[in-house]
Amino acid sequence: MRVILAAFYGYAGYAHIATPGPFLAIMPSFVPAPEAVVYWTGIAEIAGAIALLQPISKPLRQAGGIGLALYALCVWPANINHFAMDMASSDGGLGLGYHIPRMIAQPILIWLALFAGEVGWRRRA
Repeated sequence: MRVILAAFYGYAGYAHIATPGPFLAIMPSFVPAPEAVVYWTGIAEIAGAIALLQPISKPLRQAGGIGLALYALCVWPANINHFAMDMASSDGGLGLGYHIPRMIAQPILIWLALFAGEVGWRRRA
């Protein structure tokens, strides 16, 4: 699971840097310096992917998992904005068949990042 998630985030990070246009198009208007935000989110995704993949330090894997989970939480407004923009467009954009699973996937991605990063919680007795 770590390798798959790291590959996903590594590619997404590359895409943010190489082709920022689609990401800028869905950026909520309240976000300052959108070009810089897209660039640095790409860097954050790549760094998180590297942290998950490295085999030497469990604390670094955990930090990567926590970072990617927080990242997924922070980009949720852009996903919601994209959903709203598409639904308001005359052609319906990508449609509910794309956006509903994407909204459901966001908390799953958060959990997967924590799981892949070996972040766990212990119950106190």
